[in-house]
Amino acid sequence: MIVSKFGGSSVASKEQFEKVKRIVDANVNRKFIVVSACGKENRDDYKVTDLLYLLHAHINYGVSYETIFNLVKEKYQRICDSLGLRIDLEKEFASVKKMLDANAPVDYIVSRGEYLTARCMAEYLGAEFLDAKDVIAFKYNGDFDFDKIKQNLKKVMDMDKKYVIPGFYGALPNGQIKVMSRGGSDITGSILANIVDAEVYENWTDVSGILVSDPRIFDNPQQIPVITYSELRGMSYMGANVLHDDAIFPVREKNIPIHILNTNDPE
Repeated sequence: MIVSKFGGSSVASKEQFEKVKRIVDANVNRKFIVVSACGKENRDDYKVTDLLYLLHAHINYGVSYETIFNLVKEKYQRICDSLGLRIDLEKEFASVKKMLDANAPVDYIVSRGEYLTARCMAEYLGAEFLDAKDVIAFKYNGDFDFDKIKQNLKKVMDMDKKYVIPGFYGALPNGQIKVMSRGGSDITGSILANIVDAEVYENWTDVSGILVSDPRIFDNPQQIPVITYSELRGMSYMGANVLHDDAIFPVREKNIPIHILNTNDPE
């Protein structure tokens, strides 16, 4: 079984969704698909999560949030329309707006990006949608409750099915949504890989593997073919935008390989 996590750049548009589908369909063992919120389509675009944090700030300061809300809504509407998805986005966004007007906590607000992306992706892939709040369990002290996560997965898992789950958030024992730090979708995928004893944890992004330097600064940096868990965590901790440093512990515990792959160049 393979757990595959797709980052924001991998789910930013219709074209990226199509690439994800080709990748997922290419291997029947890709059973758990974890997605981030939609990222930037181009340099002038905005990440959905950034917009949602900004939306929360507008609410905090008593400023109208309608413009930002509509930007997010239009983003998902474009994706749904272009892919012919039949998700009732009006209903979804009406539910979100109702929560916003009732002073929804920031964690709920910013989690909607992953939630909506996963809803769209599940529909597009013909897979089962699993809401992370029903799977990823937190203790009140903020630690993950691995026993509870295992129980939650056991209730729903069917080896004949494929699942899409939002990254970045889970729920406290009282059901309240709690988010992880930015980049937390990496952690969601890593935890799932641990729980289901995955043969590999794939992390799909917009770069091919781990590079010796930032490709945005240096031309054609060399790829590092193999790296230890400790070395990878060190790079992540020092700021390398490869994998969230907290995503390494769960897979290291089960000695599960991590493959850093490029959605735009899967070969």
